[in-house]
Amino acid sequence: MRLNDAQQAAVDYISGPCLVLAGAGSGKTRVITTKIVKLIHSYNIPPQNICAVTFTNKAAAEMRERVKKELGNEIASKITISTFHSLGLTILKSEYLEMGLSKNFTLFDQYDSLKVIRDIVREKYSQILVDNSEKSVVEEIASMISNWKTNLLRPEDIEDRTIRVEIYDDYQEYLKACNAADFEDLIFKTTLLLRDNAKVREKYTKLFRYVLVDEYQDTNETQYQLLKCLTSHYKTFTVVGDDDQSIYAWRGARPENIKVLAHEFPDLKVIKLEQNYRSTSHILNCANTLISHNDHIFNKTLFTNSSEGEKVKIMELRTEADEADRVVQLILAHQFRNHTEWKDYAVLYRSNGQSKILEKAFHSARIPCFISGGTSFFEQVEIKDMLSWCRVICNPFDDMALLRVINVPRRGIGAETINYLFTKAKETGKSLYETALNPNIAQDMIPRQKKSMTEFMVLLTRMRTLILSKKDLELAENLVDIIGYNAYIKANTESKVAVEIKTNNIKQLMTWIIDLIRGKKSGETLSFIEAVDRLGLREMMDRNNDDQDNDAVQMMTLHASKGLEFPYVFLVGMEEGSLPHKNSLPSDENPDLDNVDEERRLAYVGITRARKELTMLLARETSSRRGIPTAISPSRFLRELPSADIEYYPLGESPATSEEQYKSDFDEALRQLDEIL
Repeated sequence: MRLNDAQQAAVDYISGPCLVLAGAGSGKTRVITTKIVKLIHSYNIPPQNICAVTFTNKAAAEMRERVKKELGNEIASKITISTFHSLGLTILKSEYLEMGLSKNFTLFDQYDSLKVIRDIVREKYSQILVDNSEKSVVEEIASMISNWKTNLLRPEDIEDRTIRVEIYDDYQEYLKACNAADFEDLIFKTTLLLRDNAKVREKYTKLFRYVLVDEYQDTNETQYQLLKCLTSHYKTFTVVGDDDQSIYAWRGARPENIKVLAHEFPDLKVIKLEQNYRSTSHILNCANTLISHNDHIFNKTLFTNSSEGEKVKIMELRTEADEADRVVQLILAHQFRNHTEWKDYAVLYRSNGQSKILEKAFHSARIPCFISGGTSFFEQVEIKDMLSWCRVICNPFDDMALLRVINVPRRGIGAETINYLFTKAKETGKSLYETALNPNIAQDMIPRQKKSMTEFMVLLTRMRTLILSKKDLELAENLVDIIGYNAYIKANTESKVAVEIKTNNIKQLMTWIIDLIRGKKSGETLSFIEAVDRLGLREMMDRNNDDQDNDAVQMMTLHASKGLEFPYVFLVGMEEGSLPHKNSLPSDENPDLDNVDEERRLAYVGITRARKELTMLLARETSSRRGIPTAISPSRFLRELPSADIEYYPLGESPATSEEQYKSDFDEALRQLDEIL
């Protein structure tokens, strides 16, 4: 299929800064990949001088695969196609000395960061715990540190020197002492480096002659400044985004970066992609009319050459349980009539808590369902243990990883020994590893403690020797047996089923590392250290990106649905307080709060996920803690939809012409399911 005129214009313009306003379903990924191919074939830009950046590993992988099909693996492998965080890691790995890091620095995940902050608070700032739970204080401070970093603020840049800023300062010093960086540092430190170091900035601005950024509306302040640094020499870049789909303000995204771009680059070329290739006209009209209630920097109106399709259905039910039952009934009858697959259906909701009653209804009807955002593979205890072992083998100065594995599997190193070691490490300003190696430290240990510590250090040294001897594959293949982790699982897990699950998880993890070392999928062979780095970054970015290819009804939050599309979408919880969410509306505690525009964008994202049919549902009452029904108002967003494109069924009503057939189909589908099961 040839490009339309607007898409072609976006591909052809390369002489300066370019903003492509790409509406939902307008083919933006195709524009980016086609432009990369043209930069190489028509404008002779070497592939290594092109950098394309997006936000998720999944999006980067899709872009990489599309480019590979057009250019071949050899050329495509030379192009930098990555997430912002992967790009930051690559630059930090190359420029670590400029940032005061050693070569094999460690990445702290959220678990590590929270533990460091908790320890700092306990040791120096326990006064802030008065009348507050430790957990809430630590999480609040972690969120503040993350926000400061996304706004490119170091501790010394913050004028109001509160206790929380002091904790931020101590936290950064701790990371430095451990030769570590946290997830935000991958962009934060990289941006500071390029901003403040002219020599390094010149190196990368001349390397990347052309930069492309996908999902530009999701950039925060630090990511925008990184883009400015990378493009400061040639000023040739293309950013693709849609301010109507900016739904991540809570994590620092700034849709106003589109306005800032137009201000700071007066010669910015703006191209609008307004033809939608995804949805029917009824669905698209609802989306356009809804989002028109928001203010826009650049106005655009999506259109489609597709058929009108079915009108958007809005159904009122009495309770949330009735709503869930109706969704199940509609899907079961529709699937029976149309012989579709379960994965053709998606149920979207504002908050994770709404999934429980839906999941129960699907299970009762024996309909397979998959909930995005469940417990991640990387959140399993056994996986965190093994990754910590890998990290401490790569970098024994990583105190956080060492503390996690020093007694896993158990070897008699208890809290008393660890506290003694930690105290000595603080006194000398050394890492725990260096402290444990000091023969004078062991003198004050009792024989049992000394024996256990010696055995651990010998074990760690044995595995470090394999890395130093370039026996990376041998280490990966034998690591589980060397530390005796499977035996540890069997000894500490009661259920045989749980033992099997845990051992299979460990096997899967080590298979990934082995495949990375062998270059099985990418063709690029890695060292053990590089493989662990790659997997560690995947852990932090894709914790909730479980496999969604199984044939099951897809259930997810509106945030998680962005970038996806489904033939049939059910948008539930269309009530005031749910969408828009009550936390986005004014209250007695916060009368000036008003995030309705972002909530409307969330609804817009939900509507534009649907290709063929969209059904929106709402409950009209909820029960209080005492079980007393309370009336709920329909979402204000429903009143903003065009009446010509919707069919509204108030409480107690349903499509009369199809009700008899619908009930018949539903009963027959249930009967056939019973026969199968």
